[in-house]
This record gives sequence, structure tokens and C-alpha cells, in this order.
Amino acid sequence: MTQPARDLDFLTACAALEWMVELGADAAVTDTPVDCYALAESLAPKAPAVPVAEGRAPMAPAAPRAPLPVEGPDPVESARAEAARAHDLDALRAAIAGFDGCELKKGARNTVFADGNPKARVMIVGEAPGRDEDQQGLPFVGRAGHLLDRMFAAIGLSRSSPDPASALYITNVLPWRPPGNRDPEPAEIAMMLPFLSRHVALADPDVIVLMGNAACAAALGRRGILRLRGTWAEAFGRPALPMTHPAYLLRQPQAKREAWADLLSLRARLDTLPG
Repeated sequence: MTQPARDLDFLTACAALEWMVELGADAAVTDTPVDCYALAESLAPKAPAVPVAEGRAPMAPAAPRAPLPVEGPDPVESARAEAARAHDLDALRAAIAGFDGCELKKGARNTVFADGNPKARVMIVGEAPGRDEDQQGLPFVGRAGHLLDRMFAAIGLSRSSPDPASALYITNVLPWRPPGNRDPEPAEIAMMLPFLSRHVALADPDVIVLMGNAACAAALGRRGILRLRGTWAEAFGRPALPMTHPAYLLRQPQAKREAWADLLSLRARLDTLPG
């Protein structure tokens, strides 16, 4: 008797798909069998021979077309020029709000610039706004933001503190929400990196906390937050501590133990730095 098929949950289905791809089953079912281990040349369809008229030389293959030139100014250079002209945080906020080189701006409700005390010793750099952040125009105000506040309050730091020694200043790599809360793309990170670099220079924190992969990609040029977290690095000329994003901790509560160790490392670093 045939057993009824079991419904797979999403994670099990993804794991099964990845296993099949590793085995080489990465193509849809076709009418003829495909040897995924054969050389690519042997699988490429061969063009039919074209008869050549007697006494006429065969035509040479057409030369590949050159890529079309990109119209308009380079958005990265434009961002670099706009950021350099900002001599304080208010001017930088206005420069970012007026920058039209990033397509994300067209679909966002608000430009999310920063929150907290700009004189704080600790500057947190997140990835990009989510739905709640896009609606309110502030970084880290959803469930992940509430967790972030509780995490840093445990080591005596708060975005609402007027004292720079116990304050936080928070921003993101991208000021606009990516559609569907997808991860920031490398081109978007590169485009907004001049603004982030200028932001750090104007705020002048003692320490930077890099929350998540996009922040590490922008500041360190590396990804793999689970390998990078907890290891001090240097970003924008300052000590930088990569940490897992609070949104990840909401999905993986067992990772809060490592996050607590990172917070203690940050507290110890602050206590040894002059400030």
C-alpha cells in the first residue's frame, strides 16, 4: 500500500533543495537526460552548418557588441561629492534627503537618518530600515529596536541619555527601506558608503558597533557575521565590534549568549578608553 506523501515545511523543503543541487540536480526535467558532470562544451547546442555558395568566402562571425555607456553621472561619485560638502550633521541629513541617485528612495516613505545622542561615545551602524522604521523615520524602532534598547541598557547605554558617556547614537548603512525588507545590494551599499563615512567623521564616536552583514560589508569589506562577531576590528579609523543583528536574535534566541559576551566586551573596551 502506498504511503501518502508528507507535506514538507519551508525549512525542510529548502534543505532538500540544497541537497539536490549539491548532487548536481540543478536543472528542470527535460525530454532528454542531461549529464551534469559532462563538459560544458559538449552540452552546448551546435549551430547548423551554413552552405557556402561556390566561389564565395564564408562570412566572418559578427564582432561582439560593446556595452552601452552608462548615461548620467556616476552615483557613487555624486554621493562622495555631496557628502564632502556637508560640514555638520544637519547638512549631511539634508544632503542624504536630497540625494536622488538611489532607486530605494522612490519607494520609501521616509529618509531614516539617525537617532540618539550625536555626541555619544558609541555609534551603532545597522543595515537598513524595516517597515516600522520607514513609517516613523527613525532607526531600530520595531521589535528588533526594542530588543536593542534592552541589550544596551544592560551595560548602561541608552539612546535617550543626555550624557555622552552613557549614550548611543544609531544609524544605518541605507537610509531607505529596501522593498520587502530584502538585504541591501552591493551597489546600494557602495552608493551610500560615502555618506556613512562622512556620518562617522562628523559624529566622531570612540567606538562603532556593526550590526549585521550589511554593516560589516560597508565598514570592513567582509561578510559572515557569525564568524566576524565578537572580534574587534577597525572601521573608519576607529575600533569596531561586529555583532549579530537583533532581528537575528529574535529568530535564534540561543544566540543571545554570544551577544551578551559581545556586550561585555564592548563595556570593557569603553572602560579602558579615555573618554
